[in-house]
Amino acid sequence: MPVDPSAYVAPTAKVHPGAVIGPQTRIGEFCVIEQDVVIGARCVLEPYVFVKRWTAIGDDNEISAGAALGTDPFDKNFTGERSYLVIGNGNKIREHFTISRGTAPESVTRVGDGNFIMSSGHIAHNATVGDNTVIASCALIAGHVTVEDQAFVSGCVVVHQYCRIGRLAMIGGGVRVNQDLPPFLLYSGVYASPVGLNVVGLRRAGFTGADISAIKRAYRLLYRSKLKLKDALERIEREVDSPYARHMVEFVRGTKRGIAHEHEGRARFRFE
Repeated sequence: MPVDPSAYVAPTAKVHPGAVIGPQTRIGEFCVIEQDVVIGARCVLEPYVFVKRWTAIGDDNEISAGAALGTDPFDKNFTGERSYLVIGNGNKIREHFTISRGTAPESVTRVGDGNFIMSSGHIAHNATVGDNTVIASCALIAGHVTVEDQAFVSGCVVVHQYCRIGRLAMIGGGVRVNQDLPPFLLYSGVYASPVGLNVVGLRRAGFTGADISAIKRAYRLLYRSKLKLKDALERIEREVDSPYARHMVEFVRGTKRGIAHEHEGRARFRFE
């Protein structure tokens, strides 16, 4: 049976016969659930939530009023073929947030587990959001962006397509992101610039003093040593014995857009 007997569907909601609604899930008034949608167990959809075709939502998600999930991508190259939005478990998606499916046929936009996604923002086609992130109100995540686990994207942040945001990075409000942001750091400025370690976030995540010291050493080599990027990364590998430093090195080596620089007047590595 597509709708589990223990699920509740409000009288004014429209659920397509081809949709699957899991146990103890509650579908609020005036929701619209299209065909080829799967919603897991114990989810709550407040009134006026719209879930479009080819969207899969896991268990224990809370979707607030007016959210629209699985929308067609904002991409002129989209021609209507099947693509997907996949959302994991335990997420909170607040009022009027929108998340698009992928652009290319059979491609995916993916949101992991335990994320807190606030109101009136957008996650675009083919983006990947990890686990336990915070994406605050009015943030705009463009197409093909990757947000790693535990990152914090503050309100009104704008992220350019194909950028990557590293694990436990924290971006201040209203910042423009047009390059990759290495993990574990704080970013501010008109264009995202590192201003030190996300020490509070690291401590809350259970990082020890030794872990934080290792990340600080890697940060200084990367941004304050005036070394060429290649040489800075090699020194981090030689001198900082830490899985978090290694993750930072791997992240930087994987960049295609370059990584954010420090503010004017601070030491920078050289790319030549």
